Order: sequence, then structure tokens, then C-alpha cells
Amino acid sequence: MAASPNTEERGQWGSSLGFIMAAAGSAVGLGNIWRFPYLVGENGGGAFVFVYIICVLLIALPLLFNEIALGRKSGKNPIGAIRETGGNKFWQIAGVLCVLVCFFVFSYYSVIAGWTVGYIFTEIINIPIDFEVFVETPMYVIPLTFIFIMMTILIVLGGVSGGIEKASKFLMPVLFIIIIFIAGRSVTLEGAEAGIEYYLTPDFSKINATVILQALGQAFFSMSVGWGLMITFGSYLPKSANIIQSSGWIAGMDTSVALLGGLMVFPALFALLPGKDPAAGPALVFDVLPKVFDAMPGGNIIGGLFFILLMVAALTSTISMLEVPVAYLIDDKKWGRKRATWTVGIAAMLLSVPSALSQIPGNFFHSFHLNFFGNQLEGFFGIMDFVFGTFAVIVICLMLSLYTGWGQKLSDYADELASGAPGFKGLFRTGWMFFIKWVCPIVIILLILNMVGVFGDPQAA
Repeated sequence: MAASPNTEERGQWGSSLGFIMAAAGSAVGLGNIWRFPYLVGENGGGAFVFVYIICVLLIALPLLFNEIALGRKSGKNPIGAIRETGGNKFWQIAGVLCVLVCFFVFSYYSVIAGWTVGYIFTEIINIPIDFEVFVETPMYVIPLTFIFIMMTILIVLGGVSGGIEKASKFLMPVLFIIIIFIAGRSVTLEGAEAGIEYYLTPDFSKINATVILQALGQAFFSMSVGWGLMITFGSYLPKSANIIQSSGWIAGMDTSVALLGGLMVFPALFALLPGKDPAAGPALVFDVLPKVFDAMPGGNIIGGLFFILLMVAALTSTISMLEVPVAYLIDDKKWGRKRATWTVGIAAMLLSVPSALSQIPGNFFHSFHLNFFGNQLEGFFGIMDFVFGTFAVIVICLMLSLYTGWGQKLSDYADELASGAPGFKGLFRTGWMFFIKWVCPIVIILLILNMVGVFGDPQAA
């Protein structure tokens, strides 16, 4: 039977490997290589790493199963997935939030990705650049952001199999080769042992509520749950695909990149800049690491490779962020892929400008502030990141676990997971249903209550 034009527009994965690479690519991003190391530095080193792995296994992975099952069962984008499975207008709010989160995060995430494009050239050509001066120069940052968004648009224009799958099959192996090379160089530096010990030896006395909540938030951010990405990617899967096995690979690849990201950063930091505070915050990668590379033989080449790695990691994520609103326009508005991709991409370019300008002191977008449930948010970029990149993602995770766990017949989704995965039965199946119905919602509600200040000052978390 011939496929309808819209089915061709929607597309389907050419292989399970293509799906795993694309989904792992959407999970592997700046969150693993830029955000994870500085959170480790701010939250006590190895203790944070230990809690993070527990959060991935017990909370993020069951939610990943849930989203992919919902996507494949419905064959739709996040809004269509809930509507198609019988969800009313209230539940569809989760789908609408998914589309909005992907669009808004794509706009400001591309600003950071644009920094990586600029740093590739400054490292390779060996031009020292002050990070603060760089991010406060719109004539650098805005064109670089636009270049990065254009790269994302061109891949998504190619469709699911021809664009996203092809790009991911190439970019993910490249990413792993570069990260293993740089981590290998970092751990063999003289004096690297102190950094390895700091990073991999947990001091359990440092585990407190803040560390747990930060690790949980990072697990959501890193594994791409609560974005609708996995619903959308799941909707392109055939019924014969093994969701359980694929999800295991996605989680394994994502966590490996995060752990290798730390092995790139901390051994080199302790070896080459002894006494430098590992809790340098978001500037750790852009401000501290170039100094580390400068101190290495052939450092400009390694630095260039590192920022190529960061750009590739960002690109594998933004491809999927753009695909979610594009899939919505194709499914629900019956737009062609070309029209949908260009419309969303250009709108994201326009919205990226306030995020880029918010790095400049004295600028309106820099001084813009908001009190969000007791959280004092500063700057357009910071507001976008907290509201859409953190809070909305966690609310979506809660709504989706309540939707399948309580608003639907959960056994239908367990059956969906079992289709193509005959080993998903018995204790494994029962355990997943228990986690989606009880554990995940309770943990997420506690996280949300903490974020809005129920357990004390939210700024302290």
C-alpha cells in the first residue's frame, strides 16, 4: 500500500541503530559536557556522581520507557500522542508544554552552541580570548548563533531517515572518538591523580537534599525526559523495535558521555591549574578549559577538538528540539516539512537575540528579572533556562507519569513496551508499573515543592 504524502513527510527510522543514535544524540548534549562537570564541581565531586547514577537508573530510565511507549503507541507528536490515546484538554497541556519547551530551549541553547563555534576557531588559530569580553560582544555571538541554527535547520530539512538518522549515525561516533581521546590525554597528565580522586571518590558526608535535587534535575535534563523528544522519536518506531534494549543503550551512552566529560575536565584542571576552584560554575568549560589546553603540548589542536566535540553534542540535541515543533506542524497542521522547518527555525533565530543580548551588563535583557515562586531569576537567558529548561520539564515529567499511570490503563503501556521486547515481563514489568504509578510522581512532586520554596528558601537549592 502506498504511503500518503503526510506519512512520507513524517518519516520513519530506517533501523534500530538509527533510532538509538538519534535518541542518544538528543540526550547527549551540552548538559553532559558543559553542565555536568560544573555541577559535579559545585556539589562535592564523587558524591554527586554517585547520586546522579542512582537518579538515572531509578527515575529517568522508567520515564524514558514511558515516553517512548506513548510515542510509539500513538504514532504522533506530544500533543497528538495524548489526544490520540484519549487524553482530554487538561492532559494535552503536557503535550503543548513539550512543544513550547523544545522551541524556547532551542532558541537560547543555540546561543551557547554558537559560543562553541567561535571557540573552535579561537583555539585552532590560537587566539587567546577573554570569555567575558567574547559573550558581551553581539557582533560575534549573534552571527555565530544564527550559523548554528542554520546547521540544525539543514539537517532537519532532510527528514527523519535522510536527515536526522544519517547525521546522528555520523556525529555520535565522532563525538565518542573525540571525547575518549581528550579524556585519555587528560588522565595521563602529570598530577592528574588528584583530579581523578576528587571526581570518582564519593565523600558521602557531602550528600544532602541540595545535592540529591541537583542530581535529579540533571538526570532529567541530560536524559531528555520531559521534553517530548522521546515521544516524537518513539512515534517513528515500528512495532517490532525493542524499546527496552534501545532505552538501555540510550541511557548507557548518555551516562558514559557525562562520566567521560568529567574525566576530561577534572584531571586536567587539577594537574595544570592546581589551586583553581573546581566549582567555577557555567564558565568552567569556556573560561577554565582553554587555559588548561594552553598548558598542554599541542593544546590548541586539543582545544579545537574539544570545542568541535561540544558543537557536535549541541547539534545532536538541537536537531531533536527542532523536530518536535516541526512534527507538530506536520501532524496537526498538515504543513510540509520544508515550510514547518524554516518557520520554526527562523522564529528561533529571532528569539535567540534577547538571550544573546542578556549577557551584556546594562542591557535591558540583562537587567530583566522575575520572581518565580520565590526564585529570583535574573536576565532573559536565566529566566528562559529556569522556566522552560528546568521547571517546565519537571512538570511535564510529572504530568506524563500521572497520565499513563493514573489517567490511562497502565498495563496498555506495559504491553506496548513488551511488543518487540519479549523479556519485559514478571518482576521487571511489575517494577516499571510501580515506579511510574508511585515512585516517579512522588519524587517529582517533592522536587517541585522544593523548587517553589515549600521546604525553605528555593534559592538555596
